[in-house]
Amino acid sequence: MESERDAAAAGVDLYWLPLGAGGRTGVVRASGRVYEAIAARREHRAPAPLFHSALEVQYAGARYALEMAPVWSGSAAGHGVVCEGPVGLACLGRSRLFRYEVRCWRGGAIPDLEEAVGGAQRLSTDPLRAERLLAVVSDFPAATWGRDELGAGEMWNSNSLVAWLLARSGHHPEALAPPCRGRAPGWSAGLVVAAREEQGRADPQD
Repeated sequence: MESERDAAAAGVDLYWLPLGAGGRTGVVRASGRVYEAIAARREHRAPAPLFHSALEVQYAGARYALEMAPVWSGSAAGHGVVCEGPVGLACLGRSRLFRYEVRCWRGGAIPDLEEAVGGAQRLSTDPLRAERLLAVVSDFPAATWGRDELGAGEMWNSNSLVAWLLARSGHHPEALAPPCRGRAPGWSAGLVVAAREEQGRADPQD
């Protein structure tokens, strides 16, 4: 039986996974390299390894997997789906092939965590922060994946989700960075939107 100490444990773990980790066809990894080569040339720098991020939260004796994934990759009934959004273009979101879902999956697992560089990065053991993070998932802005509809200066994607969740729950993600001198496209977009929302709540009402 689980001890009272285990039941009361809390933790927020961040994982950095190489883009395309676990892919069987290599399409994601290859397309990511093309994207980064173009971006590096435009920005007059050397290409860098690309990463996407994932979160696991332990709270009140349960473990939650938090991720953004294609709708077609799982059953909504069993994956803790909180919201959905379109991929590429808003109009394409009418098809399951072009929709993503945000999952807060109690007892779930994020694929390919064994490929995470450096393993789990423990960000907090504060139960209040863990509770807050789980509570704000349903408020995530489900903007179009791969676009900048929110005017954050960068595309919206799974890294935006993780950065936004951490910022909204008081985890200071602005100090975090992917390993191996890598890049995490979309991360800064999550920070910008979260800061904008926090500022909106702080401003006095008219």
